[in-house]
Amino acid sequence: MNISLHTWAWMTWLAAALVALSTTRNPLYLALILLCLAVVILTLGRRSETAPPPVSPFRFGLIVVALSALFNTAISHFGQTVLFYLPENIPIIGGPITAEAFVYGAINGFVLTGIFWAFTALNQALPTRQLIRLIPRAFYPLAVVTSIAITFIPTTIRQHRQIREAQAIRGNRMRGIRDWIPLIIPLLVGGLERAMQLAEAMTARGFASTSSQVNDTRHRVIMAAGLVTLLVGWLVRLNPDRVILGTLVLITGILLIVVMLYLIGRQVPRTTYARQAWTIRDTLVVLGALIVLGITLLPLPWIDKTTLSYPVYPSLSRPTFDPLIGLATLGLLIPAAVIQRTSS
Repeated sequence: MNISLHTWAWMTWLAAALVALSTTRNPLYLALILLCLAVVILTLGRRSETAPPPVSPFRFGLIVVALSALFNTAISHFGQTVLFYLPENIPIIGGPITAEAFVYGAINGFVLTGIFWAFTALNQALPTRQLIRLIPRAFYPLAVVTSIAITFIPTTIRQHRQIREAQAIRGNRMRGIRDWIPLIIPLLVGGLERAMQLAEAMTARGFASTSSQVNDTRHRVIMAAGLVTLLVGWLVRLNPDRVILGTLVLITGILLIVVMLYLIGRQVPRTTYARQAWTIRDTLVVLGALIVLGITLLPLPWIDKTTLSYPVYPSLSRPTFDPLIGLATLGLLIPAAVIQRTSS
């Protein structure tokens, strides 16, 4: 179940959320982004068939923010608002404990929490098979191996549970290392048997039979040229007088790599049994994400980009807020609105 939205719509939304989180340290904008992500997570949690994460995203956020704030306060002794002093003879943490260090650590914790929440929403919205299909066809062996590995995890967990129940019926209690041997050995043997059966089945179906076509010398040469061009463009951009030239060379290298991946992928056959349909709901989600990306990245004259930063040091100050940036950030709420309207 993909919550009635296209895979690429979700990926665009994820990119917008990550860019918004990585380009601001203003606590007001971060709070607004986290609010949008929380609403999306709660909306998905009531409708997704995916198993919930082992750790609650909100509990994870509290732990990360607290640890980040305490860690930065303990090792960073900068700032003018001194809360108290620790003895100087204490290694690393000795010295003044400042409010600026605490706030800066908490802000970084909010950013990490937002990144975790964004990927949590994506995991709830998309099944694993949809994410694997995003791997370019040029890397189809990687996609197959990834899907197999992900499939083996629940199978191994179920076998572990069955073996443990069987050993418990026989009176075997897990008290020491020796008691784990009757559990580990059958689990290892069962995993090897499944691997051999899968290898035989893949060989019978001709897995990797197109490797001779994909491994073309010309493709390798052009791919290497693209990587070299990418590196040269990045080095040229380091010169302030050659930023435009470096950007053009960088884009050329990226285009070479993308074109070669596309050409190599065309040689790998792929069968799609059910294609995802692109709907107006997907367009709305992408538009909202593009608005967030545009407001964040483009040099728009009517937007005050200085409000995205929040200089904590040397002393705390009141963060500023641009209503246009705040309004554009609400574009991250569109998936929740679309899903809510679809299910009602």
